[in-house]
Amino acid sequence: MRLDDRFDDLVMSLGGFYRSWVIQLGLELGLFAALRAAEPAGLTTSELAAATGTAPDPIAVWCRAAYAGDLVDCDADRIHLDEISASILLDVDRPEYLGGQYAYTVTASLDYADMAPLLRTGRTVAVRPARYHRSIEQLTRQDIAVFFEEALAALPDLVTQLANGADVVDLHCGGGRWLVAVARRFPASRLVGVEAEPDSTARAIRLVQEAGLEDRIRIEAREVAAITYERAFDLGYFQHALHELPDPAAALAVAWRALRPGGRLLVLGWCLPSTLDDLATLHGQLITGVALDEALNGGQLRTVEEHALLFAAAGLPAPQAIPLPSDATLLVAQKPP
Repeated sequence: MRLDDRFDDLVMSLGGFYRSWVIQLGLELGLFAALRAAEPAGLTTSELAAATGTAPDPIAVWCRAAYAGDLVDCDADRIHLDEISASILLDVDRPEYLGGQYAYTVTASLDYADMAPLLRTGRTVAVRPARYHRSIEQLTRQDIAVFFEEALAALPDLVTQLANGADVVDLHCGGGRWLVAVARRFPASRLVGVEAEPDSTARAIRLVQEAGLEDRIRIEAREVAAITYERAFDLGYFQHALHELPDPAAALAVAWRALRPGGRLLVLGWCLPSTLDDLATLHGQLITGVALDEALNGGQLRTVEEHALLFAAAGLPAPQAIPLPSDATLLVAQKPP
């Protein structure tokens, strides 16, 4: 690559960094939502500030940055947001939803001060701030959409099982959003969420209460590896979770023990690419960035092959790896009937 081309390439990365902040501010302050609601007329910067309870002068600065980043359009003095961009940034029930990705990326970058010491010494941080776990919850909204739109499409018999009524355990359940979504979609099923992180546990309990689902969802505040269930569930589920657990093989083993005969274990997440060619892709660039952030707190993302080794170490059969349209991977293992 010529020097000028490489220079432009790296400058684009700087622009992308600032663009992420512009997007997250637009999400957090409701600027994109207000612009979407105002279409097709759009809003002036003053109207946008009034609609969102923000200050007009800084909002004008944000609008310029959003326009420069090709996030909004300007018609005379009015700002517009096209529907495709609005859907990707705001519609949490779509597999294409990226709003949570920006919340996670910007929030994680606030911990940069600990990143260089990690690389120098190998020492991880014991606890990430509560804001980080809340951003993970926003990130996994996309995972929930992928589960409903892509994973269930790959496992139609699971849809039938959940509709008829199944016992389900969500391991490392975070803020409980997947549990509530499944309970609403499949009212005959009963669910348990296991979560050790205190802020996430409190949010999960509150979410279940607000949804009025305490009779069908129970949240247990403990480490996944500490559960003692045997033959209690038809489905065990890990969503973007194994890489964060201190002993993922032990977590898989206790999850497997908790399943009834014929029960299924699902692991949904984004795996690291297995080859250099796949690494040098947009997906590879994004997922390796996530892997670097996860390393800060001892997390370890893995390839499909490395997941298979984890299953073997836990004494489980080799999982079926199902690639999904979103670039996520669904790993499936099932007990004999």
